[in-house]
Amino acid sequence: MAEVKLLGHMYSPFSKRVEWALEIKGVEYEYIEEDIQNKSSLLLESNPVHKKIPVLIHNGKPVCESTVIVEYIDETFEGPSILPKDPYDRALARFWVKFLEDKGLAMWKFFFLKGEEQEKTKEEVYETLKILDNHLKDNNKFFVGDKFGFADIAANVVAFWLGAIEEASGVVVASRENFPNFCVWRDEYINCNQNKKYLPPRDKLIAYCQTYIQAAAVASK
Repeated sequence: MAEVKLLGHMYSPFSKRVEWALEIKGVEYEYIEEDIQNKSSLLLESNPVHKKIPVLIHNGKPVCESTVIVEYIDETFEGPSILPKDPYDRALARFWVKFLEDKGLAMWKFFFLKGEEQEKTKEEVYETLKILDNHLKDNNKFFVGDKFGFADIAANVVAFWLGAIEEASGVVVASRENFPNFCVWRDEYINCNQNKKYLPPRDKLIAYCQTYIQAAAVASK
């Protein structure tokens, strides 16, 4: 039996963050795909508070929440460092991870809202993108310093998943005209050979997002 198990979902940006960290560290692990609509007893037992993926099980002990798991992996296993060594850079990385965690949910929800609610959320989404665009204007490659790390892994939701759901819904919020620095960074992120292997096939992700949007539309009627 594997010492390390990951309960995840192939189209979850949060699950992919953990896979990414494990691969960077060279950790051998057993991957268990979860059916989000029919959660396994192992998932419910391992994450009784939130009952969601991802969950890392190491020596029989579960660790929950993607960013917490990534830090745990970085501290527990040998291999290249994921968080910066410098205390200030590490604090900056954690700041941007927290920012992306707080604002990412509003971005996702935007595509499932209607009318006035959507317009109100659109302002928040645009403000988030403005902040990111400004931060990335002097560095179109990494969030902190000159090395891919913790914040960059957490940024997968805006670098890749945001574009997929834009295409699936037909609604574009991150335009090149309004957010040129963000879009340059996103292109670099997606096309970087180092990153490609950790991202799901774009066509399949778009199809998944379309199914998700359609199901949400039916449920709201």
